[in-house]
Amino acid sequence: MNTFMPTRRDMLAQLGFGMLGTTCARWLPAFAANVAASPLRKGQCILLWMSGGPSQMDTFDMKPGHANGGEFKEVQTKAPGLRFSEHMPKLAALADKLAVVRSLSTKEGDHERGTHLVRTGHPPQGEVAYPSIACTLSKELEMHAATLLPSYVSVAPVLQISPTSFGPGFLGPRYAPAIVGQQALGPQAQPPRNNGGFAELKLDDLELSPGVSELQASRRMKLWTAMEKKYLTAGAQPSFEAHNALYRKAAGMMRPAVRSAFDLTEEKDDVRKKYGPGLFGQGCLLARRLIERGVPFVEVALGGGLGWDTHVDNFRGVKRLSEELDAGWASLMMELDERGLLESTTILWVGEFGRTPQINQNTGRDHFPAAWTCVFGGGGIAGGQAYGRTSADGMAVEENQVAIGDVLSTLSTALGVPPTRENNTSSGRPIKVAEGAPISAILS
Repeated sequence: MNTFMPTRRDMLAQLGFGMLGTTCARWLPAFAANVAASPLRKGQCILLWMSGGPSQMDTFDMKPGHANGGEFKEVQTKAPGLRFSEHMPKLAALADKLAVVRSLSTKEGDHERGTHLVRTGHPPQGEVAYPSIACTLSKELEMHAATLLPSYVSVAPVLQISPTSFGPGFLGPRYAPAIVGQQALGPQAQPPRNNGGFAELKLDDLELSPGVSELQASRRMKLWTAMEKKYLTAGAQPSFEAHNALYRKAAGMMRPAVRSAFDLTEEKDDVRKKYGPGLFGQGCLLARRLIERGVPFVEVALGGGLGWDTHVDNFRGVKRLSEELDAGWASLMMELDERGLLESTTILWVGEFGRTPQINQNTGRDHFPAAWTCVFGGGGIAGGQAYGRTSADGMAVEENQVAIGDVLSTLSTALGVPPTRENNTSSGRPIKVAEGAPISAILS
């Protein structure tokens, strides 16, 4: 008897017409393998955004034996000579797949300005509304075959810090992210938990209105389509056509089979526990599900507000966040690897800046953009290494200093997108995907 092996076209067609239902689960392992091997496949990306600015000194660039080093111990990783914090043992076991950039240096020490700089590659000034690198790359990475799933999904973003840093800018609303979990956030908000104790993630504003059945929604969509078609053929303006495309995308995402991609109750409890019960852990699990289904760009935030902004009681806060990071990030990488998807999925861990080497009077660390760290992993990355070096006290970059443009160019290159590719603003000004030089030493 022949075993049915769905093609990528089969799967996307089923997603588009809402025929999958609960049978999707039996397809996914074969589908993931099929997607990974497809010659049409482009790279996919996961951005792990650390809101508040994580301490490089207590995670990936530790200074044991120095007064600035703090109270954490470092441990040897799977990569010879590469050491991480003791609170990230699972990531240490995956260090051969990670490249730590320890020589990032920027000039913005304010949360809003730093966020804008890192996420767009440009300081927050001038007349151009620069898009987030996530919006730019998701545009470039859109899959060849049509799918109703969004090109960019952002889980629990802290939009209040710098709203324009998360948006599509001059690219237009078509390339804005689909937001998941935003309703759970607030100054001291705790995400809602289900009966299993797991954070609940909801695709914002894409549920049918109470009392509206799937059949009624389908009939309304057909009526709307007919009316729109008549107007469009009469010569509508480009802005209306863009709005039409965006509306159709949103309406299509309300179909049951598409919404099921965001339904984490389809996962076994032991899998969900492995990732961690919080927003970040469950967000990483969602990222794996979306990558499996061909979504080009997924972002997962950790921190909730400015969680990494550890001016006070740094070590207790960083320990908690590191443990949450370790469970979610490591589980994500392991499961992508098991499915043959890690080699074509590039991961970037980064925040808006680092923390001061000196420990302040409140046992905290303050804002520090002069010498800090980001981490790459997965597809297109030569793992098992640290690039660049800071001084023994952590105060300055001593070797291979890089700017944020270099980091974003490296990410773009790892994904197979030339960073010199240009998009034009409404006034016709060409803007590159990223300014800067790719870090060739960490590219595979």
